[in-house]
Amino acid sequence: MQESASLYRKIIHVDMDAFYASVEQRDFPELRGKPVAVGGSRERGVVAAASYEARKFGVYSAMPSVIALRKCPDIIFVPHRFEVYKAVSRQIREIFYEYTDLVEPLSLDEAYLDVTENKKGMALATDIAKDIKARIKAELNLTASTGISCNKFLAKIASDYDKPDGFYLIHPSRAEAFVESLPIEKFHGIGRVTAAKMRNHGISNGAELKSQELSDLLRWFGKAGSYYYKIARGLDDRLVEPDRERKSISTEQTFDHDLSEKDEVRMYLKQIADELMRRMERNRIYGRTLTMKVKFSDFHQITRSRSVRHSIRKKTELLKLIQEMLPDLNFNRQSIRLLGLGISNLDRPDGGGIQLTLDF
Repeated sequence: MQESASLYRKIIHVDMDAFYASVEQRDFPELRGKPVAVGGSRERGVVAAASYEARKFGVYSAMPSVIALRKCPDIIFVPHRFEVYKAVSRQIREIFYEYTDLVEPLSLDEAYLDVTENKKGMALATDIAKDIKARIKAELNLTASTGISCNKFLAKIASDYDKPDGFYLIHPSRAEAFVESLPIEKFHGIGRVTAAKMRNHGISNGAELKSQELSDLLRWFGKAGSYYYKIARGLDDRLVEPDRERKSISTEQTFDHDLSEKDEVRMYLKQIADELMRRMERNRIYGRTLTMKVKFSDFHQITRSRSVRHSIRKKTELLKLIQEMLPDLNFNRQSIRLLGLGISNLDRPDGGGIQLTLDF
């Protein structure tokens, strides 16, 4: 690490283990120890989450359920209960806020916490992480994996290192050595396509990434090359942002049967628009760009967008824009399995010293 000890922050990344599936197994004892997929069905749909018992067979989220069934014939499909998951997520965050207000949720099941200073005056981030894990288990009967380090990149890597029910510290004093030994596919922010491109350039681990010149990384990967150059050295100066501005609000629906009639498509788009407007009003979030997402039966996906000068605040405005976009969509291509609507280009809703030490 090139930063001095006086600059180290204490960051925890908390990642719930197979969150949706674990909630289902907690609430329905007959599912415990069995391969469970949340979402989808034996005939169609997409897996939203898979239990660890299902993951052993190669079943993962976003996998078509027909493929999941092929990989694991005994898999049990259960309908999602997003309102329940949201309620549990709120309970988890209330635990976080007892330790720090610097909480950056990434989704319902994971968040960054900056505990450099904390409400309980605890000296060690490792002790806070142990406390949080123990309380989630005792109060909610769920398990979480925690990663602790001096920045967000390292904390995220650490939380994934010992899953499930993991607890892992990457101390700043050994961060560079840890990153050097890490396979390139394990780097958060480097996906499968980028990893393959890196391997084509002779980069298979952190040490080989670190040996590259910044100019070469920029030439090969564009602006992302600067990010790769830093994380190869264990450096990440991003702050935990508790008030991170939301970029969009959206909703979508995967259908039990493929849609082939235009009238049926219009009917479902109206229903989805109703739900989108409810979410906008509930969150007091409005925007100026509407995007329509269409996934066909062969999983080919397209999007179309329309922008207006003023924020969209009425359902009639949504429906008017939807009607304008319909001619741009080739509904004759084949039948449709998913429709979604989203609002972006959002309007904003109405609306001390740090004790820094090397001890973790």
